[in-house]
Amino acid sequence: MTRSFAPTSLLLGNFVIGTSIIGPSGMLTELSSGLGVTIRDAGLLITFGAVVLCICSPLSAWLTSRFDRRYLLGFILFTLALTNLASAFAPSYAALMAIRLLMMAVAAPFTPQAASTVGLIVPEEKRGSAIAYVFLGWSLAAAVGLPLVTVIASRYGWQAAYIGIAVLSCVSFAMLMWRLPLGVRGAPVELKTWVALGRNPLVVLLLLITMLQMSGQFVIFTFMAPLLQRLASAGPEAIAIVFSLYGIFGFVGNMIATRLVDSLGGYRTSLIFTVALLAGVSIWAFGAGALSAMAFGVSVWGLGFASTNSMQQVRLVGAAPPFAGASVSLNTSVLYIGQAVGSALGGMLYVRDLLHAAGFVAVSFVVVALIVVLITGRLVPARP
Repeated sequence: MTRSFAPTSLLLGNFVIGTSIIGPSGMLTELSSGLGVTIRDAGLLITFGAVVLCICSPLSAWLTSRFDRRYLLGFILFTLALTNLASAFAPSYAALMAIRLLMMAVAAPFTPQAASTVGLIVPEEKRGSAIAYVFLGWSLAAAVGLPLVTVIASRYGWQAAYIGIAVLSCVSFAMLMWRLPLGVRGAPVELKTWVALGRNPLVVLLLLITMLQMSGQFVIFTFMAPLLQRLASAGPEAIAIVFSLYGIFGFVGNMIATRLVDSLGGYRTSLIFTVALLAGVSIWAFGAGALSAMAFGVSVWGLGFASTNSMQQVRLVGAAPPFAGASVSLNTSVLYIGQAVGSALGGMLYVRDLLHAAGFVAVSFVVVALIVVLITGRLVPARP
């Protein structure tokens, strides 16, 4: 029987993880001026962090598969509190980067293990909606966490933003240790697990979709604040509002997906929100330079950003239920590969002043992702 608020404790943990991972996007200007580096160098905190995440996610799934989930996830959140606090007092860019890489290495297992954990503690018929619910934490990270980081960093400095995330990490740690039951363990992850997943064509295509979607989004998202500044002369408050729209509509989209998935199935729900993602990124690309058009594009894009990834996790769990922890960890890994690819491409375009081109590069990635989503619909029944 599910303990009350256990899924909510995992949701809150994802909120803290998400805010820690995407937080630098909301304070690139402050990090750049405060540490004496370029905007692109500040963006490398996300790029290199994503590289560490993509390596450590499947590795940690193997190393920690036999651990009790409450202790494992609690340890991650406690360490996150310490590393965010240490980041606030980092004396240099090099020190902040080192702390960032350590933070990401420790954070890597949380999202996949949270998804597989909630799948173990709820009835099978509620698994899809429960996984989508836990992933709402990422939507809230964009809706609430990132705008707060932007406002706090612009008014009180980037150090204050890191301290705020550290406090949230402590709250999340306490909630999880209080509500998540003891004794929750998944199936051990072994070499044959990875072989079985690699031979599953649906799993492989779903992972490709995740990488393409995230690569496209992070071409823009990593540098969204400076792009809004340079293309539309947006100030900190306007940027915070745009980030809020992104997160609010992401939350709304994920809530809708959570309601739809049990009736429509993962494939149809994924298709609906991938189309929304493509529409939003396209509006940004063609409207770049007009703040209202860019904000509208971000709102539509937001409907798809978290819901599509939630559906990826739902579909992966359905495609290979015995290996849910491993498949979701691989999804998280390729998600971060996508972040690294997208932020690297975005950085290359930004330093070359190809600011409008970023939107069209993003559109190209999402178009290919949509094509692959359609292909997966032919491999299995619409309801996974």
